[in-house]
Amino acid sequence: MNDYIVEHPILRFTHGKRVKFTFEEEELEGYENEPIAAALHAAGVRILSYSEKHKRPRGFFCAVGKCSSCLMEVDGRQNVMVCMEPLRPGMKVRRQKGRHQSK
Repeated sequence: MNDYIVEHPILRFTHGKRVKFTFEEEELEGYENEPIAAALHAAGVRILSYSEKHKRPRGFFCAVGKCSSCLMEVDGRQNVMVCMEPLRPGMKVRRQKGRHQSK
């Protein structure tokens, strides 16, 4: 049984093409232009980052770019909110611990 909605009486669900990306050196697949966090969640990844102070795991939380639970390193850029960042082919995604300061 699927754990997601595939049909809805009002909304339409469309996907981009399937693309490959890397998470922590593992190759995964997702749909192009969907949020990276959605692709990770669909692949079973529940821990996106760790809090800086207490080192606690953080997951997909607000999904609208208002919290810092989904900050990750994407293609070498730190502090990317993956709930808002669209997935593109070949991206390299890594966890980070806490919020990194801008240089």
